[in-house]
Amino acid sequence: MSTTVIFGASGQLGQCLQHVAQERGLTGIVFLPEEQADILDVAGLQAVFAEHKPAYCINCAAYTAVDKAEDEVDLARRVNRDGAENLARLCAQHGTTLLHVSTDFVFAGTGNEPLTETDPAEPISVYGLTKLEGEQAIAAHTQQFFILRTSWLYSEYANNFVKTMLRLGRERDELRVIWDQAGTPTYAIDLAGCLLTIIEQQNQQYGIYHYSNEGLTSWYDFAVAIFELGKVDVRTVPIRTAEYPTKATRPAYSVMDKSSVKKALNISIPHWRESLQTCMGRL
Repeated sequence: MSTTVIFGASGQLGQCLQHVAQERGLTGIVFLPEEQADILDVAGLQAVFAEHKPAYCINCAAYTAVDKAEDEVDLARRVNRDGAENLARLCAQHGTTLLHVSTDFVFAGTGNEPLTETDPAEPISVYGLTKLEGEQAIAAHTQQFFILRTSWLYSEYANNFVKTMLRLGRERDELRVIWDQAGTPTYAIDLAGCLLTIIEQQNQQYGIYHYSNEGLTSWYDFAVAIFELGKVDVRTVPIRTAEYPTKATRPAYSVMDKSSVKKALNISIPHWRESLQTCMGRL
């Protein structure tokens, strides 16, 4: 397999990529945590590209603190837009294919039909806006790219909704969880598998794709499923978004259509409940 360099390798998705790469026996992958390779350090990035001459680059580095981004606009923009642009420029110079992870937050989420890649992106938060700007920067500087928009990411690694719910469910008698936001949980192991499949196939159907698990749910129903599978006995109360105000506005409906990625890669995608069960078995 050609050399692949992964930036942001110490985060949730980076750890999942390591897990899947080991499972598949893949070689030639260089995992670079932020301490070793900062996507804002152009000179450092140039050194990485010069040393490894990667055929592929996966960007897992991102600013993902959705509410903090409302106050830290410049930092979110530097990481999500400028960092993505730095990688895109270098990938173009070196003939490297860039695989980049984006988000359902690029959409306003005001509709009720699964979102396609050609639906208008109208972010309603700083996080969503800076991720969209990152997509646009990539498209402006290289043609050899895959952007995978994903949603509600969780795994056995790092901090995420599943692990938080399990912890809180064991600590408390009652939890109030939002029921009027609809989307699809995504097991980061499955997303990692999709990214590595693109590389294994040496796929050249470049562009923007949507990838999440199949099905749809609310945060409340997701939490209930977590408690059922984890055998956690906690009273779970559905509440509306208005009852749990946050600094950043979230899309009310961000279910994505995965037809394009399934066709391009000839893959099937597990239902979110099936993948949740797999994850829970590993916790």
